[in-house]
Amino acid sequence: MSTETSGADISRQRAWVMAARPQTMPAAISPVVVGVGVAVHEGLFAVLPAAAALLGAILIQIGTNFANDYYDAVQGADTEEREGFTRVTAGGLIEPAAVKRAMWLTFAAAILVGVYLVWVGGVPILVIGLLSVASGIAYTGGPYPLGYHGLGDLFVFVFFGPVAVAGTVYVQAAAAVSGVPTGLPAGTVPTLALLASLPMAGLTTNVLVVNNVRDKEEDSKTGKRTIAVRFGYGVARAEYVAMLVLAYAVPVSLFMQSFGAAVLLPLLSLPFAAVVARTVLTKTAGEALNPALERTGQLLALYAALFAAGLILG
Repeated sequence: MSTETSGADISRQRAWVMAARPQTMPAAISPVVVGVGVAVHEGLFAVLPAAAALLGAILIQIGTNFANDYYDAVQGADTEEREGFTRVTAGGLIEPAAVKRAMWLTFAAAILVGVYLVWVGGVPILVIGLLSVASGIAYTGGPYPLGYHGLGDLFVFVFFGPVAVAGTVYVQAAAAVSGVPTGLPAGTVPTLALLASLPMAGLTTNVLVVNNVRDKEEDSKTGKRTIAVRFGYGVARAEYVAMLVLAYAVPVSLFMQSFGAAVLLPLLSLPFAAVVARTVLTKTAGEALNPALERTGQLLALYAALFAAGLILG
């Protein structure tokens, strides 16, 4: 059962906002924030590439949300039993053709932003950008939808972790390189960028885990073979805990590698993480997991802000 108001009470403007799913924006913004923190720490910060990376990430996230809304509806994955937030295509709030058109227009805008980023970062950014757009569509669309075959978690881990964080650092570092790079110039992807990407990878994956735990019963009926469907609640919940452990182990590891104590700032978010984890580990209904889903996104944003601050202060 959807958690929004009935279709008759929703204006078209509000329906488009719902389709864009602003509650998912921490997943797009947080890796860029951490990437900026790493760049400042490494003396690589460049404001224009950082701003373009942020805008591009937001556009790709919105385009992916439109794609998910459209493809889940036309493939029958969204039913009246859905306990998550209302999908505008399946709910009849916006016609499918309009949602599909918005998806392509949003991805086109992301590609326009990407033209500047390619001018700065060269071939590596061209490859990352094209793969990001293609994966955003392939998550629920195409002949082999990633999210329908248990590969959504891997997709999120890779693209919202190493790709997003290291990519953000790279475009800032590449701004100081003469010419258009065809490879990765030395020093443009420091080891710290890859380490710092792991908490973002883990916490963003947990947003998907909560979604999949909530939707397990519906997904099993509609043929969406997520990890929760394939292996059960226990494995999905263990994944959630493992991703939390990974996230909080990284700043401790950096501190033990002689980083300043400020790098431990993310640990301040641990109590909040424990409260959210308790809900995920004990509940299955949407009335409990919808708030947990939003709070997992809030945890991601809080952690990213604290981590970036710790890297900068350190």
